[in-house]
Amino acid sequence: MTGTLSLIRLALRRDRLLLAAWILLIVGMTAATASAIAELYPGMAQRVALGVTIGSTPALQALTGPVYDATSVGGLTAWRATTLVTVLVALMSLFTVTRHTRAEEESGRAELIGACPVGRQAIPAAAIIVAAGANLLIALLLTAALTELGLPVASALAFGLAIAATGWVFTAVAAVTSQLTEHAKSANALAVAVLGLAFLLRAGGDAAGIEALSWISPLGWAQRVRAFAGDRWWVIGLTVLVALLLGAIAAALARRRDLGSGVLPSRAGPAAAPPYLNSPLALAWRLHRGSLLAWSAGFAVAGGLFGALAQSVGEILRDNAQLAQILQRLGGAQALIDTFLAAQTGLLGLVAGGYAVQAVLRLQAEEATSRAEPVLAAAVPRRQWTLSHLIMAFGGAAMILSVGGLTEGLAHGTRASDIGRQVVRLLGAVWVQVPAVWVTAGLAMLLYGALPQLTALAWAALVAFALLGQLGEVLRLPEWLQRVSPYAHLPQMPGGELDAVPLLWLTALALTLATAGTTAFARRDLIGT
Repeated sequence: MTGTLSLIRLALRRDRLLLAAWILLIVGMTAATASAIAELYPGMAQRVALGVTIGSTPALQALTGPVYDATSVGGLTAWRATTLVTVLVALMSLFTVTRHTRAEEESGRAELIGACPVGRQAIPAAAIIVAAGANLLIALLLTAALTELGLPVASALAFGLAIAATGWVFTAVAAVTSQLTEHAKSANALAVAVLGLAFLLRAGGDAAGIEALSWISPLGWAQRVRAFAGDRWWVIGLTVLVALLLGAIAAALARRRDLGSGVLPSRAGPAAAPPYLNSPLALAWRLHRGSLLAWSAGFAVAGGLFGALAQSVGEILRDNAQLAQILQRLGGAQALIDTFLAAQTGLLGLVAGGYAVQAVLRLQAEEATSRAEPVLAAAVPRRQWTLSHLIMAFGGAAMILSVGGLTEGLAHGTRASDIGRQVVRLLGAVWVQVPAVWVTAGLAMLLYGALPQLTALAWAALVAFALLGQLGEVLRLPEWLQRVSPYAHLPQMPGGELDAVPLLWLTALALTLATAGTTAFARRDLIGT
């Protein structure tokens, strides 16, 4: 463990912006949810009616889980926020651990660090401590925020610790997957697959009323804490024990392998490259296809859930005249169901921005690991190499949104007995989100080309866009500040009036940013040269 403190400081120095963005997003969205519920459901009768509707809607329970106390604002906040927040802390935790363990070995930096007086377990220990500390900070901030909104301190603490404990479990999951494979990408894919399985188990168990199935999932444990509805502290203890057990397994696996290798044997690749890999675009497709297919699968599931819920949510909204009036005013839609679909489509657009940033920053990963240099040393111009990855970022974002819109339209159209029309409407709604997603990708490209040491600001910008959309109205921020986000300029579809002018301006801005970034990259030295 020698050198662990120094490595913790290094990790915090490297991730200061990224972790701050994650923490701000998670705490801000939870606080906004509690504030919105208190405003939209001020009376107990309204809250109880909502709880009855939730209990009779399996699709809604699959998405957000069961509600254990519909009489209080805290109980509804825990119902509405737990699933989303636990998924976010899980992603934050597993990405943080993989970045500071397996990615360090893959790049060769871990070997250089290991040549100094640093213990073998110091690198994974530092990563785990940083991720666990970030989760603990989230728990404390959530407690403070919910208490400030007037909710009970003990229950707010139980909620915060339930979220943090879920993050600790996936911190340990990532520590295990980082020992299994040689590549950070594979380790992340395995950890995300575990997260996806946990979500499906929790969703299936809650929708079908099978408690045993939900108890298998770590995401289900956070809900079974029953914050604001009895506060089962022992469930938090169970979650912590599982995290410690997984951490011990990760430590045991680390002692059984060589530095740079994985416990699972690597499969040998073909002796020669296939003919279709004879261009930069073909190589970019080969590098991006795994993540693109994974994102597409996730959007397909999310779109299907949103579409299936639309009719049920319409019934919930009709039961609350105040909520119906507010949502119609804010969304500008003619129908409550369209308002819900427009809100969920906007959420898909924000998440697609995450794919776009990740795809653009694959350029930086290729450069930092010295894989870009031999490609560019051949007869491959820099602009062509960059353009191939931008095509995957821009085209891939449009693709995953189309997949989400298609499944959303099919699910909603099936329930509304109008498949053809709803598929067309919802595909159009998700395509409206594309220019804003492209602006996010263009910003990431500009940062990578001109200021590669500040590419984390692309993620910070995406978080800022999300917070402006979630908290802008709640905090009554100035309109000019809310309109800093490209998503604020999009027409609300379906149900709203299509205005092509902002879409054209956003597309032009995205292309300008991407072109400026490409030009800046073409004029600078490669990292390390």
